[in-house]
Amino acid sequence: MPKICTPLTDTAIRNAKPREKTYTLGDGEGMYLEVMPNGTKFWRMAYRQPNGRKNRLTFGKYPVVTLAEARNRRLAARRLLDQGIDPGRAKREEKEAKATAAQHTFEAVARAWLAKTAASRAASTQEKNTAWLEANIFPVIGSLPISTIKPKDVLSALRRIEARGAIESAHKIKQLCGQVFRFAVASGLADRDVTVDLRGALSAVPEAHYAAITEPVQAAKLLRSIDAYEGHAYAAAALKLAPLVFVRPGELRTAEWSEIDLDAAEWRIPGSKMKMGHPGHDSRPHGDRGRQGCNRTYRSGCRACRRYVTHTAIVRPRQRRISS
Repeated sequence: MPKICTPLTDTAIRNAKPREKTYTLGDGEGMYLEVMPNGTKFWRMAYRQPNGRKNRLTFGKYPVVTLAEARNRRLAARRLLDQGIDPGRAKREEKEAKATAAQHTFEAVARAWLAKTAASRAASTQEKNTAWLEANIFPVIGSLPISTIKPKDVLSALRRIEARGAIESAHKIKQLCGQVFRFAVASGLADRDVTVDLRGALSAVPEAHYAAITEPVQAAKLLRSIDAYEGHAYAAAALKLAPLVFVRPGELRTAEWSEIDLDAAEWRIPGSKMKMGHPGHDSRPHGDRGRQGCNRTYRSGCRACRRYVTHTAIVRPRQRRISS
């Protein structure tokens, strides 16, 4: 015959005085109050694990954990037992998960991502990204476990950047945060990239119009910079051709060998490639005085491309980025 247990009351608990030895006051369904000789009172629950072994849980110390709170914890433990789950093991796993999450703060994960991907970016970019995060993000959410961060937490940090008027920087730093979160997801440290929810939350980046160079001194400086450029041969040739033909970047980028007559120093752009769809445009430099020199430079630039490209109709094909 099961033992009948009278539920405890707050009055009975308060009146429970310490004795020479530890004793218990039952509340039913395995839960009891353990009264220590020093007067400390603990809530505990005796139960059998799914494998049949006896075990017990500790719900906390009275009066920090009230009678009502202890009963709620007992109910949660009983629900786990009904599902075949050991509540003691579940409690340990939850504690371990919290400890792990506390170690993997946003700053810790961000620094791991920066180190892991450092080889894919220039040293100057690495320094800039690190400085951005250290100055703008780490002070706000750096100490938070990355698995607990919500969109509003990231937005709070970005709003501070916006308030300084650095709208474009706020957008770039948001992208950086997104990369950190995706790294965390791939590493099993977060469930999702919360920056996805911030689409449209930031002010639009103001359009910047770059003034044309009209001063001869500035134009000369630009031409000397182009002449000194030591990048890829395609880019160097395109930069040197651009001031000679004055076409749009897209028209220069999609130029085809069939459009160019090097002997005649002539390039005819089909109307379909023109911005307004106009008929073919003769790109020969105007005026006899500069025509010969420009023609030699024009042909030299094209032939520079030709040395590297013999298998395609496009003068400067799109380069594929090679990953290290």
